[in-house]
Amino acid sequence: MAFLKSIDSKLFHTEIPAKPMGKYAHFLTVRVTESYPLFQTDGELNKAKVRAGIEDKHKQAISRLAMFKRKQSTPERLTGRELLRNYQIGDWEKCDYNVDFSKTTPDCILYGFAIGDSGSEKSKVVVDTAYSITSFDDSHLNFTLNAPFENGTMSRQGEVTSRINSQDHILPQVFFPSIVTLKDPTEAGFIYVFNNILRTRHYGAQTTRTGRVRNELIGVIFADGEIVSNLRWTQKIYDLMENLGQINSPDPLNEDDVLKAASQAINELISGEYVSHTDFIGDSFQQLLAEVKSITSDEASLKAMLTQANMESSTYAQKYILKSSEKGKKGKKASAAAE
Repeated sequence: MAFLKSIDSKLFHTEIPAKPMGKYAHFLTVRVTESYPLFQTDGELNKAKVRAGIEDKHKQAISRLAMFKRKQSTPERLTGRELLRNYQIGDWEKCDYNVDFSKTTPDCILYGFAIGDSGSEKSKVVVDTAYSITSFDDSHLNFTLNAPFENGTMSRQGEVTSRINSQDHILPQVFFPSIVTLKDPTEAGFIYVFNNILRTRHYGAQTTRTGRVRNELIGVIFADGEIVSNLRWTQKIYDLMENLGQINSPDPLNEDDVLKAASQAINELISGEYVSHTDFIGDSFQQLLAEVKSITSDEASLKAMLTQANMESSTYAQKYILKSSEKGKKGKKASAAAE
């Protein structure tokens, strides 16, 4: 079943291949914080000291906030899993994230899984660490947290509670350019991953109370290989904005300026890459985005897409995962009998 008219079908596989076939779909995403999220490890915000930009005049090192890959991919795959359960598509009842996987759903096949001796599948969705455009010092704030008694105060019957702590939080309107790559996409798999990025709204720790993040996609690039890193794209955006005087710490960046610089930066960087590519940026991307939204916002079209993605994943699993797993079990039984 064909879903998209704005993309040449030759950019997709008709079925999920068993081996890497050199087709890549790169989703160009700018993640924008809209509350006070936490991207942390061991109680501290993740950060890295790197060059501010690519140009020589911006070669000074700055500390940037880091959004590790699992902080990005996990919420997005959970969004997809939620949809599969909602519409009861595939072996949704068998899946328990990080406990037991069905091995057959689009989530398992596209995002991967590992279940000890029971099998594993490498993720076809590649996500790398994303970095804030602005420096760590201008992108976070320390808050004092408390847990009051029922009456709303920190003391009761002369006793003062010790339930008080402080925590660094990322500020709103901090931007993390991030390229999400889907290897060897089918059309349904492409829309499945695309929809997960568009729908996901919470990232990081304490996602029930904070962590609001909006994903602004500025384009999609189909290529026969991987393209620039998140860090290099971020540094190029920094160069362009700093040269125009658009980075005025500690003021937040203007979103329109960021998105414009992000598009210009990726256009300049992709021209220096050694890959064959087809770009959907600007007007061509807006047409694609409108087409994807028309599918994912209509229940019948969405269910048809999810059903198609699940059928492709199940077929792949039957051919390359479940059969090999059964062969492994038979081999072990034969060895045990021989002993």
